[in-house]
Amino acid sequence: MKHLPLAIVVAMFLCQAPAAGAGWQPAKAPLMTRWAKDVTPDNVHPEYPRPQLVRQDWLNLNGLWQLDFAKAADDAPPLGKELSRRILVPFPVESALSGVMRHGDRLWYRRHVTVPAAWAGMRTLLHFGAVDWEATVWLNGKRLGRHRGGYDPFTFDITDALKPHGEQELVVGVWDPTDAGRQPRGKQVRKPGGIFYTPTTGIWQTVWLEPVPGASIADLMIVPDVDSGKVRVTVRGRGTGAKDTVQVTALDGGHSVASARGTIDHAVELPIPHARLWSPTSPFLYELRAELRDGGQTEDRVQSYFGMRKIAVGKDNEGITRILLNGRFLCQVGPLDQGFWPDGLYTAPTDEALKYDIETAKKLGFNMARKHVKVEPDRWYYWCDRLGLLVWQDMPSGNGAAGGEAARQFERELRRMIDGRRNHPSVIMWVVFNEGWGQFDTKRLTALVKQHDPSRLANCASGWTDRGTGDAHDLHAYPGPASPEPEAARAAVLGEFGGLGLGVDGHTWSNKTWGYQGMNSKNELTRRYELLLRRVYRLKEKPGLSAAVYTQITDVETEANGLMTYDRAVLKVDAGRVAAVNQGDFSHAPQVRVVVPTSQTKGLPWRYTLDTPPRDWFKPGFDDSAWQHGPGGFGTKGTPGAAVRTEWKTADIWLRRDLTLPEGRLGNLYFSLHHDEDAEVYLNGVLAAKVTGYVIEYEEVPINREARAALKPGKNHIAVHCHQTTGGQYVDVGIVEVK
Repeated sequence: MKHLPLAIVVAMFLCQAPAAGAGWQPAKAPLMTRWAKDVTPDNVHPEYPRPQLVRQDWLNLNGLWQLDFAKAADDAPPLGKELSRRILVPFPVESALSGVMRHGDRLWYRRHVTVPAAWAGMRTLLHFGAVDWEATVWLNGKRLGRHRGGYDPFTFDITDALKPHGEQELVVGVWDPTDAGRQPRGKQVRKPGGIFYTPTTGIWQTVWLEPVPGASIADLMIVPDVDSGKVRVTVRGRGTGAKDTVQVTALDGGHSVASARGTIDHAVELPIPHARLWSPTSPFLYELRAELRDGGQTEDRVQSYFGMRKIAVGKDNEGITRILLNGRFLCQVGPLDQGFWPDGLYTAPTDEALKYDIETAKKLGFNMARKHVKVEPDRWYYWCDRLGLLVWQDMPSGNGAAGGEAARQFERELRRMIDGRRNHPSVIMWVVFNEGWGQFDTKRLTALVKQHDPSRLANCASGWTDRGTGDAHDLHAYPGPASPEPEAARAAVLGEFGGLGLGVDGHTWSNKTWGYQGMNSKNELTRRYELLLRRVYRLKEKPGLSAAVYTQITDVETEANGLMTYDRAVLKVDAGRVAAVNQGDFSHAPQVRVVVPTSQTKGLPWRYTLDTPPRDWFKPGFDDSAWQHGPGGFGTKGTPGAAVRTEWKTADIWLRRDLTLPEGRLGNLYFSLHHDEDAEVYLNGVLAAKVTGYVIEYEEVPINREARAALKPGKNHIAVHCHQTTGGQYVDVGIVEVK
């Protein structure tokens, strides 16, 4: 075939942009990233979108398309009809960069395309990176087909629908029920708030055309085998016959390492002698070339790459069950990554923006990220492969799919997620469910994942609703950290913890922001993060935590618990200090000194009551002589992390005692607090801290400025109220100094 230079193809695409392009501008969002200024109708995600199956010739269809909002009764596409709006593809209709920024669950897209004359005699494929959720496609009035699934790519062979010459009319109808449906949709809701965000409707990844011969390569499946020093490559064909063969070549810096021949749909083994192994510290990638041949003639050729790496669960040198990378335990520390952008929502403004998030994670000393209930465009994983970031990939959750078509659709999309991202060496774990969200048939689906891709780990459910299957027992703890016990065949991991919140003026989505624990400054956030990571590494030693996921890499809409602001303009922590503790270096991290001990190791005397006291119960001069005496801590035996010495089973308890502070200056004071559930702590009659929910071990909780100012050397007074609703219960408190 004749290959067009890429510059010519891009120029041809630019000439096809609708005339209205000159008047396009983004809508006004509450927040924009710095990359938004680089987005124009003539320059929108111009990169080749499929880095592991690359051909030279292609035609990018990103840019301005026509758009109209539709109704359920609109079954027939508006063929030959000019639509009333313009939208910048591939940005979702709700996003600012689409130019529309309005939600609609039914849409019509339309544009004209001219197929290059040089493609004559070839088959022409129309590719969609992703459309959320149902897409029906017509070309020149011919219905090409329908696809359901908001996160996976799909392709139509449009050759037989093309007119011989001139412009071709392409129409796409979209339906996306968001949270009114039961389909996989992650954190998208029609009424955003809290941990749920603005929806993505319609085309949100690159659309492009590609010429291929009548017999062509449809896909590759690449499986490295580190133990045997081989890589197995299966070439899947389109329009191929019994006489077609494949030639697969592995290269290092352009030099052939190994080459072998085989047949379509059968694994070809390539020996990789003295293989250079892929890891976060050395993300080496081999090049791969696959050719489809008919006799001695090459029919089709694609470029790809692979990394030689092995992921498994096994025992470390101490006999603890661990996640092993290339046969060795690597303590994985990474952020939860929601993959949202203030200006593009599901779609990053540019490829450089996608890359920036991964570069920042590496700068902060992370070696892993958990991609949270979203599947990214292929290029995000490409940058993880190139830069060296391990990936836990969540399956996007739905509204519950126990039985019927919804269950079958979930399973279809689960398989497609694996098929679409399985060649990336960075991806090491599939997470079937997030917590209990839409969870069903967990053991069967986890086994399905292991069977479908035995080269990776399977996590049945990240947090709260573990079903005892898969390769990891995954716990969530806020702020945490905490660890389950490693099992004989399952590693202990912490799928979420942290959530320290800090809003930055001028860089927030709204005036109302939140985090699981509020911080007052960059230095306080950094110090608190260091304390959390010190405990993570203690849990690594005992009971044997293998990995921890911090919530989260960026703010998202009203959530301000990111290490970066939502617009990626401000890094909210000291990067050097965070990178050091992420990698286990605490030589410059804060040191913790006990000032007033808890009752964790020795019960200290308290006055307490289970009956509602007078309103001034927390003041130093209050008469508590009628209250009961008892040693801390207070609660029910069996509560995680508790050292119960006085039983407490009612809904509320009130505690009081005197404490003595040493002479001399005290630095940054924190409570060492274990609470299950909500607690208020007073110092000398001043509210010093208020926490909600429960924890499963003692945590450092900041003492506010007002209470700190009320403290003095010598005798002071502490008062505590704890309220519990269900399950275990416990409360105990001391004071530590963080230097």
